[in-house]
Order: sequence, then structure tokens, then C-alpha cells
Amino acid sequence: MKIAVKGQTNQVEELKNLISEHSLIPFKINEIDTYDVIFDLDFDDTPEQIQIYHQLRNKLVIVGSVKIQLEELYAEVGSNPTCTIVGMNSLPTFINRNVVECCATNPQDELIASDFFSNINLKSRFVKSRIGLVTPRIVCMIINEAYYTVQEGTASKNDIDLGMKLGTAYPKGPFEWSQEIGLDHVYETLDALYQDTKDERYKIASLLKTEYLKEFIS
Repeated sequence: MKIAVKGQTNQVEELKNLISEHSLIPFKINEIDTYDVIFDLDFDDTPEQIQIYHQLRNKLVIVGSVKIQLEELYAEVGSNPTCTIVGMNSLPTFINRNVVECCATNPQDELIASDFFSNINLKSRFVKSRIGLVTPRIVCMIINEAYYTVQEGTASKNDIDLGMKLGTAYPKGPFEWSQEIGLDHVYETLDALYQDTKDERYKIASLLKTEYLKEFIS
């Protein structure tokens, strides 16, 4: 089985650690017909790739789909794909976990992807196809609330990180976790969630927005 992968370096390394028993081939567009499975881990940031995958046949394409919703892309293209495309939580720190968090737009695609993960000895959990999926939605909301807490002068970043690890047994504090995920991913996930839901829970704290703009826009 030929499994190709594209994505940021930290994403690719996580996937390699997750499926270390199987070789991963760097994705090359001119070799796309030779692959059986494609992991597009940074698809969230390059959704125009849907134009390439849309008309493939007899392929399984697993794409990062935290900041986008697959159904919206299909609507823009004007039809459903001719291959199996499923979404995955591929934000940094979320890939190399005991359970792969995925979504599918139909039961057949979910079955095909579930069989693939089972065949390579991975557990998968399929959730509703929505922006944010489940885990990123929760974690990014916690990080955003932590920014609000600092913004209001209630506690420092270090105090919040320490309190969350000691008080709730979190593996990382929210600010530590946001740096490992990437503040750009956190900001863009929250922004996508707010635009999708208009829920005040996802309205980005001004401190978080300021740090994002200073680091990635200026």
C-alpha cells in the first residue's frame, strides 16, 4: 500500500510516529495516480486542493478539516467527489493520539476509512462533519477563555498554565498548548467557529487577536 503525506513538518512527524510501522511517501502531484491513500494534513490552509482530489477514483484521501467543512467545499465545486474523502483533526499535537478524530459526509466513506484505520491498527472515532470537530473546538475555546482571564487581570499566563495542570490534571496549560498547536491555528479555528455559529463562546479575546496580528500579520 502506497501512503502519501503532505503537511507542515511537525504534522508529518506526528503522523510518522503514529503509523511508524508503515512507510510514508512525500506527496508529489505528478505521482498522485500511484498512491492508494493520501494524507493532506494542512488541507485546512490549502482547501483549493479539493480541485485536485475531487475527480480522483479508487483513492482514499484524508484531509485536515478543522477550519473548513467538506460539504461547503463540495457545494462550491458543484458536485460530490468521485473518490473517498474524509476529514481529520490534523492540527499539531492532535495527530499522534490513541484515537484518530475524523468526520465523513456519508456512511460509505466512513466505512471505507474506518476499515483502513483498522487495517493499520489505529482506532478512529467519527464525529459530525462541522467546523471545529470536537476536540479542537473544546481546546481552542479553553485557550480563548484563558486569554480573557489574563486580559481582565485575574491571573498571569504562568499561573493559569500551572493551575490547569495541577487543578484539572491537564497535560498542558492552555498557553503552553496554544504555542504547541500554533497560535495561528488557534486563532483561525476560533474565527472559523465564530463565523459559522455566531456563538459568543468563540468570539476571540482581544489579547489573543493582538498577539496573532503581531506574530503573523505584521
